[in-house]
Amino acid sequence: MLSTKPYLVRAIYEWCADQGFTPYIAVQVDQHTRVPSGYVHEGQIVLNIGSEATHQLKIDNEQVTFQARFNGVAHQIVVPINNVAAIYARENGQGMAFEISDALENAGKAPDSAETGTEPPDERPPPPPPPRGSHLKVIK
Repeated sequence: MLSTKPYLVRAIYEWCADQGFTPYIAVQVDQHTRVPSGYVHEGQIVLNIGSEATHQLKIDNEQVTFQARFNGVAHQIVVPINNVAAIYARENGQGMAFEISDALENAGKAPDSAETGTEPPDERPPPPPPPRGSHLKVIK
């Protein structure tokens, strides 16, 4: 039986778009996730998946893929659907959080994690709160 998670992610994404909100996803990063490592904090990254921030966004039953710019550099982003910890609207924080299975957390532990000093915490932290607002200003 297929998971309901990708359907719920797509539904909340569409709800955000219909309301004029900016959809964000919180992602648990592991070896199967392709994101810019410089933006990963404590094994997680929050990504803006709004239409203005992404190019060729695709949310299918297996993964979320798109192209996005980080600090002016284009990156191909690949997030397995199982790694999506939450999807929510930036403007009001409404959305949905998902359980990340223990098998996924254990699979994300690299054997050399002791060497890098990035030992995962014993408990998974809750999804990060939505950002308060952009540091960017509109210049006319």
